[in-house]
Amino acid sequence: MSDLKNIVLNYVKNEYLEEGDDREVDFNTPLISGGIVDSFSMVSLKRFLENKYNIQIPDAKATPDAFDTVNNIAELLKEFNIQ
Repeated sequence: MSDLKNIVLNYVKNEYLEEGDDREVDFNTPLISGGIVDSFSMVSLKRFLENKYNIQIPDAKATPDAFDTVNNIAELLKEFNIQ
């Protein structure tokens, strides 16, 4: 599971933090409610996960709460047997 979390965390840091952004981001950092990921970015994160793990995440499951932290995303992906 930590590999999955690290993959998601690295993606978020590389894609959504500007160079020089000194915010600490970890597995529990609020991504959406903390302003790091917006609704457009959430869609791109969803697509990244779907392509990387060859899954389809239903829109009903792709909620702001489900994508608000790396830990929440990992829990969501457990439903697709991704550890």
